[in-house]
Amino acid sequence: MRNLYYFVVLVAAIFLLITVVNAASLIDIYHEALQHDTQYKIARHSYLANQEKLPQGRAGLLPNIEFAGRARATLLDTENRGEATINNRGMVITATQPLFRVENFLIYQQAKNEVAQGDAKFVLAAQDLILRVIQGYFDTLIAQANVDAMVAQEKAFRQQLELMNNNLEFGLGTIVDKNEAESRYDLALSQELAAKNALEISKRNLQSIINRFPNDLIGLSIDNIIADPLIAPQEKMEELVEQAERKNFLLKIQQFSYEIAQQELSRAKAGHYPTVDVVGQYTNQQNQPFVVTGRGIDFESKSIGVEVKIPIFQGFSTQSRVREMLATRDKTREEVENIRRIINLQVRQHYLNITNGIAQIKALKKAIISTRSQLDSTILGRESGIRLEIDVLNAQQQYYSARKNLVVAYYNYLMSRLRLKAELGELDESVLEEVSASLQG
Repeated sequence: MRNLYYFVVLVAAIFLLITVVNAASLIDIYHEALQHDTQYKIARHSYLANQEKLPQGRAGLLPNIEFAGRARATLLDTENRGEATINNRGMVITATQPLFRVENFLIYQQAKNEVAQGDAKFVLAAQDLILRVIQGYFDTLIAQANVDAMVAQEKAFRQQLELMNNNLEFGLGTIVDKNEAESRYDLALSQELAAKNALEISKRNLQSIINRFPNDLIGLSIDNIIADPLIAPQEKMEELVEQAERKNFLLKIQQFSYEIAQQELSRAKAGHYPTVDVVGQYTNQQNQPFVVTGRGIDFESKSIGVEVKIPIFQGFSTQSRVREMLATRDKTREEVENIRRIINLQVRQHYLNITNGIAQIKALKKAIISTRSQLDSTILGRESGIRLEIDVLNAQQQYYSARKNLVVAYYNYLMSRLRLKAELGELDESVLEEVSASLQG
């Protein structure tokens, strides 16, 4: 029997070790998301496409060379020579170098802003992926903690119900106690089923990001949560708000949109300006039909010069486009202000969530200790005959509720810290690695 006992313990230890090894950490889930998340892939392809804006914008400042070749047969009918078929061959090479084109220069400057905006969008997409992974990961851990609490509660209530049934058979209990225990057990069972359903939904949400069903995730134990000293922000709230206004990527994107709109307005005004180009042309014609002589002639020409175009009247289209771009610029400026106010609000909200979350977690840590002491003393009181079974059930429920509330509050506190870093433009993979390492202890 002793050998069998050791064998069972060894098997259990091996099974536990395999489970821990196979459990995925936060950074593991993130690396999978980098490979499989469709939203991030879309952002990456958009980023690569946006990089081509700069060479396209630069092209308007560089020479433009065109080649045209022609081969045709011409039938000439003249009075002196009658009909004659002339096979003509020729080519024209034209090179144009812009000297003064305000619109082309603005397009190039605009392309720089579009590329910079695309870079900011890609960074924002990377931050969004991190936040979605963390939120899905924490939601799953919270749902798992809720399931654990409901399972423990259901098990305790089931044991209490069995005890009440036994006591009732021997005349040591009352039907009221039995009915109370039965109602508590039924309620706990329904809550357990609801918690398991919520856990399944949370895992399916994470599955949509990593393209596989997540089984076991590494999370913090109650003891590790209680041992965490909790770190409050070192800066004041308004200092963080000012920092977000300088570094927030969503605000940067909107500011680039305003600069691009301003350049669109300048491009519209450039429709009134003249253009100056250097144009060079080389022409070579063989057997070019000449009606006077009724025969083909060969000629070659070379030319270079300056070409000036001055817009005079275009049906008021330029003025209309200027008014359109002026309104668009003003709209974009208000959007920048709107985003700035939203970011300021979110920074303040995350800051308060962190500070208030720390206070809440500290209170819940004490609640864990007090509810556990209350449960132990209530059980002792029941055994001494000074407490009823219903008192034990209530104490158990308060204890399990305190444990669950502590887990939820702690993960919400971590989430607020990470969202604040995102608002400050500081959320990257290194931050995620730190959080993942802390979860693994």
